[in-house]
Parts: sequence; C-alpha cells; structure tokens
Amino acid sequence: MNVRLLSLSLLAVTSLAGCGSSEPPTAPAAAPTEVAAVKTPPPQYPLELACTGVGGTSTFKVVIGTDGKPSEVTLLTGAGNPQLDDLAKTAVQGWQFKAATRNGEAVPATIQVPVSFNPPQPKPDQCFAIEESLRRGG
Repeated sequence: MNVRLLSLSLLAVTSLAGCGSSEPPTAPAAAPTEVAAVKTPPPQYPLELACTGVGGTSTFKVVIGTDGKPSEVTLLTGAGNPQLDDLAKTAVQGWQFKAATRNGEAVPATIQVPVSFNPPQPKPDQCFAIEESLRRGG
C-alpha cells in the first residue's frame, strides 16, 4: 500500500512539474499588414486626348503577389475610351507595392485600383496648336 501511495505521489509531482515551466512564452503573432503602394507612377496621358477633354477613370482588380508586383490586372470599369484603359492597365502592371502579410509572411492580396485621367485646366499652350490642327482636318 505504501508503494502505491508513493507511486501516486510521484505521478502527481511529475504532472505538476510542467505548470511552472521555465520555457519562455511564445511570441505573439505578428500583426497582419495590408498592401501598401511603393511606386505608382501615373500612366501616359496622350496630349491630344487631354486637350480635347477626353478623360475618365479606369478601375482595375489587381492581385498583388508576395513579391509586391501585380500578378493579375483585370479591368472592372472603363474610362469610356479604350486607349485610356490600355494605358492605365500598362501603368498598373508596372507598379510596385509592399505585399500584405499574415503572421509575418508575405501573402497575395487583391485590391481595387482606380486610375483617373483628368483633362488639364487651364489648357496647356500645346493644346491650342492641336485644336487648330484638328479643325483643319489634320
């Protein structure tokens, strides 16, 4: 009977030994981060379109890879001019981002990106020459 009591006591002591463990606590998981723009130069805006008041906003669905580069760029809504949509898409494909993270690791993320073309006000001097050329059929 004493052997049995001793065995139960040892079992209880070894079970409780892990409670006051000297192992360091695990570090909390890193907070998630969202995609951040790093380098987003504006697209080329043809002077002829800008001077004639052709503008609008192209909106894209963009998948940002773990390297921060757009891996997919899909037009959601157009600017009303296919040339502007193409120029905007080309620009977005070359943009750089800081990738989103989860638990400290980069992960792909999908964002929506609007790209606006706003005709300049007041018109640059070059516009008057372009308008005159268009009036003359050129």
